[in-house]
Amino acid sequence: MGFRLSKIYTRTGDTGETGLGDGRRVPKDHPRVEAIGEVDTLNSQLGLLLAGLVDEARRVPALNEVIEVLVPCQHRLFDLGGELAMPTYKALNSAEVERLEAAIDVWNEELGPLENFILPGGSTLIAQAHICRSLARSAERRCQHLNA
Repeated sequence: MGFRLSKIYTRTGDTGETGLGDGRRVPKDHPRVEAIGEVDTLNSQLGLLLAGLVDEARRVPALNEVIEVLVPCQHRLFDLGGELAMPTYKALNSAEVERLEAAIDVWNEELGPLENFILPGGSTLIAQAHICRSLARSAERRCQHLNA
C-alpha cells in the first residue's frame, strides 16, 4: 500500500514537486496536495480539540460521548489522507457517514431548533471546535475541487 518513509525529509521536493503515495510527482500547489494539506491541518486541530476534551471530561463526564464520536473521525481523516495520496486506495465507506449523521441527529434533537448563529468563542474548547468546523468545510471544498 504505497511507500513508507524511513525519515521525515526526502529532499525530493526541493524543485517544487512532491510525491504522491502511488509514486507520481506533482507540483506542491497541485489541488490534490492542497486537499491533503487541508485534511492534515483539520486532523491536527481535531487532535488539539480532543486533548482538551479529554482533560475537561474529567470534570464533565458527559463530554465522553463527544470524544467517542470524534476519535474515530480522526482515524478516518488519516485514512482520507491516504486515499487522497493514493487515488486507487479506498479506506472510507458510507458506514462512517451514517455513524456521524446518527450522532448529529441525536444531538440536534437534544438542542432543539436553531434560532440564531453562534459566534466562535466562549471558551477555548468551543473556539477550538469552531476552528475544526471551519477547517472541515475548507477541506471539503478542497476535496470537492478534485471532482470538479
